Amino acid sequence: MPELIKDIEALVRLESPSDDLEAVRRSADLVAEIGAKYLGVEPERVDVEGRPHLVWRLGDGPRKVVILAHHDTVWPIGSWGEDPWSLVDGVIRGPGCFDMITGILQALLGIRLLIEDGSSVDGVTLLVTADEEIGSRTSRKLIETEAAGCRAAFVLEASGPGGAIKTERKGTSDYQIKITGRAAHAGLEPEKGINAGIELAHQVLRIAQLGNADLGTTVTPTVLSAGTTTNTVPARAEIKVDVRVRSKGEQQRVDNDMHALEPQLPGAELIIGGRPNRPPLPGSASAALFDRAVKLAEAEGLGSLESMAVGGASDGNFTAGIGVPTLDGLGAVGGGAHADDEHVLVEKIPARTALLAVLIKDQLLAD
Repeated sequence: MPELIKDIEALVRLESPSDDLEAVRRSADLVAEIGAKYLGVEPERVDVEGRPHLVWRLGDGPRKVVILAHHDTVWPIGSWGEDPWSLVDGVIRGPGCFDMITGILQALLGIRLLIEDGSSVDGVTLLVTADEEIGSRTSRKLIETEAAGCRAAFVLEASGPGGAIKTERKGTSDYQIKITGRAAHAGLEPEKGINAGIELAHQVLRIAQLGNADLGTTVTPTVLSAGTTTNTVPARAEIKVDVRVRSKGEQQRVDNDMHALEPQLPGAELIIGGRPNRPPLPGSASAALFDRAVKLAEAEGLGSLESMAVGGASDGNFTAGIGVPTLDGLGAVGGGAHADDEHVLVEKIPARTALLAVLIKDQLLAD
């Protein structure tokens, strides 16, 4: 535990916001160094568009288990002040400690425990990516390639409240709508303009109606912009839209409806971009693995496990999307992901690490 805590501290202090490529590269270097210490082997570094993803493929046999983590975080450097690290009364606080630096170290230690116990880890792949927080655009292909054909994917994202395992995640889609109108003087001849701001208002109302609460589908206009000066009819506007769905059918339906939007003002033009990002992680993709985890946790004295469905997506959506049984939320127990009370409960780390180890061993030994 002292070694693990020290390594968590080093990564938290380094800080690795997704949009700072130099910071993410430094983080990859440190994760690679720490990982080599735990596993006794260097990772393969896969750079995609300057983003450093790390892959440990243990053993030479067929791939059976893929473990997913990410080393990018959401906090701009300095958000937590000059000293971002805190460990007081068994509670770790700091940017990214919960989402998901501690999960990386739990993955490394879980595998190391198996190695030290003499258990085979042949067929295990650990993939630590560098862009999960911004949609995994450069890592998706790598994730799907490494997971293909595996018996199980274990995702070290932070747990739900009280340590709940995440057995269902919504799929996500993102859209950007660019509106073109025509500028005119707002006082002298506004009638000569085509007000992109008014077109924006029409579209926002139409977009908001595309959700379906009964099916758990949310379609949310988020970032809105229009206009340049207070005395000019806006010639341009933009809408960004966040979509969350429980089923592929709903994801496709919303995608069709978004791309079918038409201008409401004569002369206005719409350019609609975006598409589904992550497919849903349905409960069926996790059910068997969760049942197995419950039995193993009980047999090993690791406590009872709870499950939950969440609206947020992760890289586990990709593995579930290609048909690999996936169990998510196996990482740190704590709270405050992306919030200023982000924290990890140290006392929960040993049991979570042991749970991952027994899950890996169980899958490797499965017929």
